Amino acid sequence: MDELPVINRTYESYKAAVEITNHLEKKWRYSLGQSLEETILALMQELIMAKNAPKHLKAPYLIRASSHVEIATLKLRLFLELDLANETKIFQLQAKFAEIGRQLGGWLKSVNS
Repeated sequence: MDELPVINRTYESYKAAVEITNHLEKKWRYSLGQSLEETILALMQELIMAKNAPKHLKAPYLIRASSHVEIATLKLRLFLELDLANETKIFQLQAKFAEIGRQLGGWLKSVNS
């Protein structure tokens, strides 16, 4: 894919989240698992909108994307606290979101300067 690295990382995160969701118990799959997937898709949508927006309109999309990263991180924390999925996979996904957050911060900083 010829996309920005932050979009590629988000895409990878979505695939990992789908894999985690597929292994959840049914009651969690259609609540917390689906909610996590929707949050990541909303994040991807904001990133693509920011990529295609004129420079002076990018900041609001990036701020919304940043909020989606934070929400996804909290949902992953809930996965850990409720012991719903493999800890290693959750930690790997949290690391990807930390990287996405750093990339978003850099992008937002470059847009605001």
